Amino acid sequence: MIVNVEDAKRCYIVCGKTDMRYGIDSLAYTVQSQFDLDPFQDALFFFCGNKQDRFKALYWDGEGFWLLYKRFENGQLKWPRTIREARSLTAQQVDWLLRGFAIDPPIKEASNRVFY
Repeated sequence: MIVNVEDAKRCYIVCGKTDMRYGIDSLAYTVQSQFDLDPFQDALFFFCGNKQDRFKALYWDGEGFWLLYKRFENGQLKWPRTIREARSLTAQQVDWLLRGFAIDPPIKEASNRVFY
């Protein structure tokens, strides 16, 4: 069976950097100990390390864990790095992430010019 990310009821992105050497047990422990979330819930957890061209995802299907790994051959992810937290993602944001797009649209600064 191949995991369909749309089957997960919730999706979380772990902001900041995660050691990508971590396997299933370490990632599940990180979810539980640092974010007080249950890794056995019907949720998909996304992690990124120093290199922003790859990420891992952890998913419990009721019988065991899936550890998914994706690497983009061209381009890099726009991974949230500023705050060490786990953020809930919408279905649209998950789709953007899987395609390599930023999950937060950039906001342009307003100019100081006045137009009449």
